[in-house]
Amino acid sequence: MSDNRFRAITADVEKVVRELASAARLQAGRLLVVGTSTSEVIGKRIGTSGTTEAAAAIYAGVEAARRDIGFHPVYQCCEHLNRALVTTREAAEQYALEEVSAVPIPGAGGSMAAYAFRQLTDAVLVESVQAHAGIDIGETLIGMHLRPVAVPVRPSIRTIGEARVTMAITRPKLIGGARAVYKLEAEVPAGGGNGTCD
Repeated sequence: MSDNRFRAITADVEKVVRELASAARLQAGRLLVVGTSTSEVIGKRIGTSGTTEAAAAIYAGVEAARRDIGFHPVYQCCEHLNRALVTTREAAEQYALEEVSAVPIPGAGGSMAAYAFRQLTDAVLVESVQAHAGIDIGETLIGMHLRPVAVPVRPSIRTIGEARVTMAITRPKLIGGARAVYKLEAEVPAGGGNGTCD
């Protein structure tokens, strides 16, 4: 791929991450999981042709959005490290994440995670997260690292390089039954329904 193509990847990633952050109302300090196959980005089959250049371009796009918004990026490793994740020690401590011992490399962890591990300030590897939102570039399957109720978000750009893009936000579980209320009202309803809960 040409330098111009990698610059376009950076711009596209920044655009869709900003769209995702807006849809999720992502505030500073929230977790955004990033799953990436750099092989798929350059048009190859996942796990066959990882590239640091594509990883660097993607990282730059995520970082440009992060600087403005303040979320914690969390980069998913490949299955050879059991899909552990790279993040900062600050994020790991804030969310009491379980640290594990390994250093991602392109052949065990993937090019994206390996690159992020070397770029993030005080990077650590953690076993799992429950992120507030996620972006998957190349169908790496990030669902295991999202909070339980995930809602798809359709990006305006459907491919990054040659890789398909999938995004999701999460929301709290809606609990209760027919009488449950999900928005705070000015007045508390009196009794109502078929009995009370006292």
